[in-house]
Amino acid sequence: MGWFAKALAAMALAATAIAATEIAGVPTDAAQVKPLAVGDRAPVFAAQTTLGRMRSFSPNGYRKPTIVIFYRGGWCPYCNAQLSDLHTVEPRLRARGFEIVFLSTDQPKLLYSSLKAADIHYTLLSDSHLKAARAFHVAYHVNDDLLAKMRDYGVDLEATTGTRQHELPVPSVFLIDTSGIIRYVYSNPDYRIRLGADALWAAAEPFAK
Repeated sequence: MGWFAKALAAMALAATAIAATEIAGVPTDAAQVKPLAVGDRAPVFAAQTTLGRMRSFSPNGYRKPTIVIFYRGGWCPYCNAQLSDLHTVEPRLRARGFEIVFLSTDQPKLLYSSLKAADIHYTLLSDSHLKAARAFHVAYHVNDDLLAKMRDYGVDLEATTGTRQHELPVPSVFLIDTSGIIRYVYSNPDYRIRLGADALWAAAEPFAK
């Protein structure tokens, strides 16, 4: 095989490797997710309220420092545990001038009804098409094996999202200041390990009023 043919073969192998790790620009493995970093400008994004109305966010429109929290859905026990834990610090954060937004893959009508955590009064928004998760670079494609395992555990991702995208976010927390700059990021591909209330307060306190 000549050098040109070898080069073409190498390019083909590289293209195959890229296709195997990404679908439409979204990684197929949570470990490959590379979220936006501290110092990056927050993206423009939108998500739906329980009534299906769009709420938009722009880096030029933050009147308060804003904490954006991505979680998988009300069907996820680790998400419920995190939301329950953050309930202990959420009033203190709001009192110190923060806006807190929780983004779920659940479609709007399931945002609150799917939760197992009690006494939740957060601002929950639906990112069922994962457009916001993609904008923050935390979305990944769920492969067929994982999708089957989820079904075995009684989780029908198509039913909860109302889509056939088969995508989830890596559970993540972003703190955005009023100039639209990301000042803190927590993102862990191991969905069992979440940012706790004390750690969130410690990260947010320097930006409090």
